[in-house]
Amino acid sequence: MNELMESHKKTYKIPAEVSRVTETLEKAGFEAYLVGGCVRDLETGNKPKDWDVTTNARPDDIKKLFDETFYENDFGTVGVVSETEDPTLKVIEITPYRLEGKYSDKRRPDGITFADNLEDDLKRRDFTINAMAYSVSQGHVLDLYQGHQDIKDKVLRTVGNPHERFSEDALRILRAVRLASELGFTINKETADAIVETALSLKHISAERIRDEFSKMIDSPRPLEGVVIAQRLGLLTYILPEMEEGIGKEQNGDHIYDVWEHNLRALQHAADRGWPFHVKLAALLHDVGKPATRRWSDEKKDWTFYGHDVVGGRMAKKALERLKFPKKIVDDVSTLVRYHLFFSDVDKITLSAVRRIVKNVGPELVWDLMKVRACDRIGMGRPKETPYRLRKYESMIEEAMRAPVSVGMLKIDGARIMEVIRETPGPKVGFVLHALLEEVLDDPTLNTAEYLEGKATELAKLPLEELKKLGEQGKEKKDEKEAGEIDEIRKKHWVK
Repeated sequence: MNELMESHKKTYKIPAEVSRVTETLEKAGFEAYLVGGCVRDLETGNKPKDWDVTTNARPDDIKKLFDETFYENDFGTVGVVSETEDPTLKVIEITPYRLEGKYSDKRRPDGITFADNLEDDLKRRDFTINAMAYSVSQGHVLDLYQGHQDIKDKVLRTVGNPHERFSEDALRILRAVRLASELGFTINKETADAIVETALSLKHISAERIRDEFSKMIDSPRPLEGVVIAQRLGLLTYILPEMEEGIGKEQNGDHIYDVWEHNLRALQHAADRGWPFHVKLAALLHDVGKPATRRWSDEKKDWTFYGHDVVGGRMAKKALERLKFPKKIVDDVSTLVRYHLFFSDVDKITLSAVRRIVKNVGPELVWDLMKVRACDRIGMGRPKETPYRLRKYESMIEEAMRAPVSVGMLKIDGARIMEVIRETPGPKVGFVLHALLEEVLDDPTLNTAEYLEGKATELAKLPLEELKKLGEQGKEKKDEKEAGEIDEIRKKHWVK
């Protein structure tokens, strides 16, 4: 092979922790190259998420060269621990050149053999863009399979025969889609055809491994493309078959897209806004219950989807549990799906209803619920994410969640006051409560049980008329402060 085709000069700024590792290996007489995803990221102009080094040194040789290492695998990989706080540099993995045996279980090689040259190591890798090696000291990229050209052409292609690569590790089928989604690449025809023909082998892959690749796809800049490619190549049935039920399912007059495209556009909006992973998942799944609840109404002359939020919440929970997502992700996403229809008519919704929503989803999730609602709106083809209605909802949520300005906020109640001042039920107890409230409104740090019990004893000794006056002042201050807070909240959201 022509040497010019195999390598090209390139100078990259490599972190000191990484160059120290390659330099140490080379000073000891070994070869050392950066390899795999980190080289791909450097070539595509992205920041590497981790750093992998390959070498002709054996594990025992590597461990002797570095102070703090760990070696707990069957593949020869030695982890070198650095003192940096950067999580991408905390552990740098060094793996000897190796060849791999057969993949009987379509997940991992039956065995490995250490190789003597870099070329043998590169030919076992999955895609051309992951089969480049970079010499830090010499400043050149060894590229036996034209990965650099594929990056320029934005094409994803396997190293060698795609059927062989996918039969070795079936997860590579899904990784191809994930990488295409992350990088905005197309999958070349030979590779795409092989994906379709070998998709069934994903049945041999654990739910956890599928979940991890799918999660990276959802967290990519272009998750809509990833899900569409996965569906077209026959992979989605092994991940979220529930989503495919929405294909071609026409909706009612408020929607211009079918259920499938609506969900995908909602997901992409969450990605465009950089919202958290659980919000993206909830946006994708928010209408997953629509196909199961879709009914034609002769009265309305349109489709109805009654209860799709409740059904969707259950379906989301079951699907995410099947993929072995952590319990918190399962709970948060299924809750967001269940309550994504929280309001309908802004003129009729009451603060008490808003408080119930906050109670149902929890204060920590309620703003994420608003994000899902915004995704839902954009997924319908609406031009604005936050029209007056959504701003009004936000205002009402903030009103409902603000610190309560009432006697209910006190660290003492009427029953305890009666015990402290040895009083039977009557107006005096209420006057004491409101007098205590006036103090706490002025200084919230006084809202402790110890202080309020002592102050209640003092107040109880006052004449009833004086105590009544203090209580009324407390009520007036409460009303004034509450009105001011609500006015500021509404101004903030540009609503009345």
